[in-house]
Amino acid sequence: MKFDIITIFPEIFDSYFSESIIKRAQGAGFVDINIINLRDYTTDSHKTVDDTPYGGGAGMVMKVEPIYRAVGSIISNFLRRGGPISNEFSNSNSKISKPDNVCIILFSAKGKRYTQQDAVRLSKYENIIMICGRYEGVDERVIE
Repeated sequence: MKFDIITIFPEIFDSYFSESIIKRAQGAGFVDINIINLRDYTTDSHKTVDDTPYGGGAGMVMKVEPIYRAVGSIISNFLRRGGPISNEFSNSNSKISKPDNVCIILFSAKGKRYTQQDAVRLSKYENIIMICGRYEGVDERVIE
């Protein structure tokens, strides 16, 4: 099982994944964990990942464009490894086909509690992409 974690704070995960049972699982080849710095998918010199909400409002939200590029890159790599394609999801001008055995999870304070049933359901996926939200959340277009 492969986990891709998209974050703006990749260093936070180093200690968690280099110790204990997670380290042993990686060493045995049961899981592959890839930490992705969202700032690597920005196009400006300041590596900006946040902006004011698209529809207006207070606070800052994570921009859709870097998230979309990061997810697109992960899925492209998955397909190069031979994964099947289905379920299209789109951004304003382009589409990415999400394979059936890839799950995308967006962490949010508004999300639901993780349960044992979720663990069983998620265990069926070959690749899980986790998007770590920050600030006031993410641009609503990411959720759509």
